[in-house]
Amino acid sequence: MMKKSLLAFAISSACWIPALASAQEHEPQDGVKVGKMSMMRKLGNLGGNLDQQAATQYMQTMKDAEQKRALAPDNHPQVIRLRAIAKKLIPFALPWNDRAAEWKWEVNLLGSTQINAYCMPGGKIAFYTGILDTLKLTDDEVAIVMGHEIAHALREHGAERAGKSLATNILVKGAALFAEYKGYNGQAVAGIGGAGANLAMLKFSRDDETEADIVGLDIAARAGYDPRAGIALWQKMGIVNKKAPPKWLSTHPAGTDRINEIRKHFPEVMPLYAKAKEVDLSTLPPYRSNVKGVPEVR
Repeated sequence: MMKKSLLAFAISSACWIPALASAQEHEPQDGVKVGKMSMMRKLGNLGGNLDQQAATQYMQTMKDAEQKRALAPDNHPQVIRLRAIAKKLIPFALPWNDRAAEWKWEVNLLGSTQINAYCMPGGKIAFYTGILDTLKLTDDEVAIVMGHEIAHALREHGAERAGKSLATNILVKGAALFAEYKGYNGQAVAGIGGAGANLAMLKFSRDDETEADIVGLDIAARAGYDPRAGIALWQKMGIVNKKAPPKWLSTHPAGTDRINEIRKHFPEVMPLYAKAKEVDLSTLPPYRSNVKGVPEVR
């Protein structure tokens, strides 16, 4: 009986976190609708220094890469390509975050086999040669990846995760203290509550990824890049990565789920793409990727 009460107490404590993290603030003006940004981002950036910290870290990463001859020069064809795509995307990214107009945007390419790319707070973008070469990304697919990463920065997911982590620690410690006051084993409650909180944080991360996919589609479509490239991108990723972690414990949605989510938003983003291309929506040809085994997307 005591163990059941202890477990129930710990689980209920962990469940406070999603309720606290659901506070909202900012609604997009048009295009896809993803709701307001979480108040947790303010808790995670109380000092207001997150952008500066990201800029310092980014600069150090680029400096280390340059010393290792892993930083592509400005005249590298892929760097020119990436920066040209970013130049088209950024104007359509600005309405998603008022502060983005003040960011000192940067785009660089790192020589690494990693299939990865990111955009740090403040608009610091990096692509790895591994994602370009292994997936043989078309311009449309690069725009989908870049739009997704930019969306993480615009929606301040880094600050949001920091805020949620801080809230998690406060609540778990508070639950342990309250348990001790009630005569329970505080350490045991902290352990069980912490495990529940970790699962909650994984869910937050999956939500962030889904939101970044949706916002990224909107940005790419407005800039004239085919949103259907997102389907081909994840089909390519599935070919490369046959063994994905189980959905429940994954910090990212499974490929099939992402594809379904992307397709679900075609009615919202395909008209934006057609408008950017100055053509009638009904006349758009299917999206064809450049890898055998990846079917065309209608």
